[in-house]
Amino acid sequence: MLQSRTFSRRSFAALLLGAVPAAGLMAQTSADPLPSWRDSVTKRAILEFLWKTTSSESSNYVPPSERDVVFDNDGTLWIEQPVYPEVAFAVDRLKALLPQHPEWQDREVFQAALAGDMTALAKGGLHTMGAVALASHADTTPDAFHGLVSKWLIAARHPRFNRPYTACIYQPMLEVLALFRSHDYRTCIVTGGTTEFLRSWAQNVYGVPPEQVIGTTVKSNYLLQGGRAEVVQLAEIADFNEGANKAVNISRVLGRRPLAAFGNSDGDYQMLQFTTTGPGIRLGVLIHHDDGEREYAYDRDTNIGRLDRGLTDAAANGWFVTSMKDHWSRIFADQS
Repeated sequence: MLQSRTFSRRSFAALLLGAVPAAGLMAQTSADPLPSWRDSVTKRAILEFLWKTTSSESSNYVPPSERDVVFDNDGTLWIEQPVYPEVAFAVDRLKALLPQHPEWQDREVFQAALAGDMTALAKGGLHTMGAVALASHADTTPDAFHGLVSKWLIAARHPRFNRPYTACIYQPMLEVLALFRSHDYRTCIVTGGTTEFLRSWAQNVYGVPPEQVIGTTVKSNYLLQGGRAEVVQLAEIADFNEGANKAVNISRVLGRRPLAAFGNSDGDYQMLQFTTTGPGIRLGVLIHHDDGEREYAYDRDTNIGRLDRGLTDAAANGWFVTSMKDHWSRIFADQS
């Protein structure tokens, strides 16, 4: 029977940091493996966790076949304000499809999107944003949808930073992904966004293959058209991958608890909880958006990426809270 543990932040840090020589931090490389991270408790915890779980000298050694780490996407690996990038894609797609669906102009749920009012769209919450996304995804095969997303990512620009969304990836987290993979960890993305949206670009940008993306799924139909079998997406959710569903779907897809989890919002709470209450050494990290100058500052009072319960309970749960302002020397790759 699995035993659940609850650590204070101090005792959890001691578990990770207290019994390993300082040299263990850089045991496998002469260079700083996380150069965009300033020295902090979180950085040291990540390095010590990897040393403890992958070094043959460690009593906490875990064989490579059991090494899994999970990452939320929006707000954890890339930008999520002022709306989730997938919603921005959906808005552009909705506008492009409007001539084929003039009736959409009369649907209240589409009004903000068609007007380009991202603030009102975000205030409409997941119901409104979800309706826009589903309409934009419907009647496409995964292959066709991947092509649409890839083309959009080339042309679209973030409204504040005027750069492609794939240039709004967090450089410190790219380094974490690479570092875990260099220690034979399977890196998986567990997102509230749709699985197919991520699959179209996650391998090229994050190095995460399609089968390691766990996201919201939409209902689909199987069709045989002109001798070719196809799966066609419908405008209906099959499984919304948020909150407790993240833990359920991780268990279903991976077949075991991850050893480490990274998130940024209350939607990731159960994912971190499921990960860190397992037996043995575990790691839970929350990314705190507190840098309004270089990115955005938000937590408890926002419609996008709300971090309230997680921020309150982090210490009691033994999770490390990473300040983007204090702990990251740069946020995007081209920042010095």
